[in-house]
Amino acid sequence: MGRVRANRPRPPDWLAGRLRIRGRGPQADGAGEAGEAGERHATWLELFLDLIFVYALAAVTRRLGDDPTPSPSAVLAVLGLFVVVQWAWLGQVFYDTRFDPDDVPHRILVLVALVGAGTITLGVDEVPESVLLPVGYLIVRGVLLLLYVRARPTGPMSRTVTTIYLLGFGSGWLIWLASLAAPTDTRPTLWIVAMLIELATPWVGKRWLNRFPVDDQHLPERIGQFTIIVLGSALASLLFAVPDHPRPHMIVTAGLAFLVPAAVWWVYTTFVTTRESQRRLRGGQTYAYLHIPLGGALLLLGWALGQMVRLADDEVVRLPMELRLLLAASLTVWMLCGLALHSVWNRPSIGRLGIAGYGVGSAILITAAVHGTKLMLALLSVAVVGYAVLLTRRLTATAED
Repeated sequence: MGRVRANRPRPPDWLAGRLRIRGRGPQADGAGEAGEAGERHATWLELFLDLIFVYALAAVTRRLGDDPTPSPSAVLAVLGLFVVVQWAWLGQVFYDTRFDPDDVPHRILVLVALVGAGTITLGVDEVPESVLLPVGYLIVRGVLLLLYVRARPTGPMSRTVTTIYLLGFGSGWLIWLASLAAPTDTRPTLWIVAMLIELATPWVGKRWLNRFPVDDQHLPERIGQFTIIVLGSALASLLFAVPDHPRPHMIVTAGLAFLVPAAVWWVYTTFVTTRESQRRLRGGQTYAYLHIPLGGALLLLGWALGQMVRLADDEVVRLPMELRLLLAASLTVWMLCGLALHSVWNRPSIGRLGIAGYGVGSAILITAAVHGTKLMLALLSVAVVGYAVLLTRRLTATAED
């Protein structure tokens, strides 16, 4: 009789075993629903990681400068950088919502990722000439790949989830690495290709990832926290536009501008706290991906409001067309993303569609017909506050039915 040979672990599993992960793996269908394993909230480490992304978003916004007539290429560059920053953050969130061992190796690796996020922040102003941005992203995503390697031996379900992310994100990581040796004018193309591969990964693996749902409490909470960070960046753009020792009329102007992000906050927090069901999150792809254009719209909205306040202080009578288009586009995208998020749980009613139509129509009509800085700001503030009042009443009534 031949000897029975013990099965030897494959290299990734051997490495993961040596790293000795001690955490929970993803759970099968239904196991992620609230109530079975208790509520899962953000950890102190996750909140600490968020701090550096505050500065990253500020660096992205600074790319637009103070010119109220940004070119389409400048706006697209800012949106692209925003996607890179938010996607780097989202990758860690999706890992934490399924595994979250919170042991010493995990903490050390996340701290290394924080260094990478800081490097991204430093490189935002100098892309594509500087390699700081790709180096920072390689660090952040490299840490995530190591975390998924650690998670592989926690169970059969973990093997499926980690395989999808290791293949997809690993391919993107290699392209980011290759960009370091590419000519300066070629780097953005390679970054776009790498990002498309990574963004497609959760959708290609949706069939398998949906079998192991994300935490229905943790994911919306974390994405909501990032949305608040974006709103904070928008408020910063607004506050920095207010001059030192402002005159009384400027205080009123800034107050009107403040009403817009305040109404956005009111609508968003009402939506998050009054949704009826969380079971349709499953793999979380739809919910998370809708927040990418939503966040980009809010970032541009804050910058545009800041420019309006600055122009009002300079007593500019007529707003430039580029700024008016940016205002209309950012408000429209925010409202449409809100409608799409609502449809994740409930089919939109006629009333909900009517509110969305009012909001989008008002934003487009005001920005197209009104050219005066102060008048447009006043009308937009009234329109957005009215939209917030109507929508929050609708969301609250729906939740109580």
